[in-house]
Amino acid sequence: MIDAGVLTPEDHVELIDGDIVTVTPQKSRHATAVRLAETALRHAFGEDVDVRTQLPLALDAASEPEPDVTVVAGSPRDYRDAHPSTALLVVEVADASLLFDRTTKASLYARAGIPDYWLLNLVDGVIEVHRNPQRSADAPPGWRYGAVERYGSQDRVAPLARPDRFIVVQDLLP
Repeated sequence: MIDAGVLTPEDHVELIDGDIVTVTPQKSRHATAVRLAETALRHAFGEDVDVRTQLPLALDAASEPEPDVTVVAGSPRDYRDAHPSTALLVVEVADASLLFDRTTKASLYARAGIPDYWLLNLVDGVIEVHRNPQRSADAPPGWRYGAVERYGSQDRVAPLARPDRFIVVQDLLP
């Protein structure tokens, strides 16, 4: 679409279930939360993974979102020729996008089998941890997470892939 002149490199869009979705510009609180999450996850996971910020995740032919933070197996060079198609953990930071991230993005990640999806909810100052992806006729595109838990600022949460590495929610909030 860029080659055809429909989009420019400056247009910030994501491919979500075959639709081109415009991404709203980041405000300062959102950017700070992305950086805090990236730092906390690099510390929790160590050197064995690639912690990526706002880079494509090629879930399928119709969906290539750019999550705020993604933890994938391997190193950056493993993805030189193709974007990763799965992740150990996906984090979305949500303020204006809260409903979209809680519904559409959650369903998309569940369909892709992402085992651990964290929604850093800046509106309520909590993290919503989504786990156990499963089919669901009630959620477009037919998938949802079977377990969703909310953690407040003083709570601790550990990634499924590093259950012994707890992160205090407050450390993720701007």
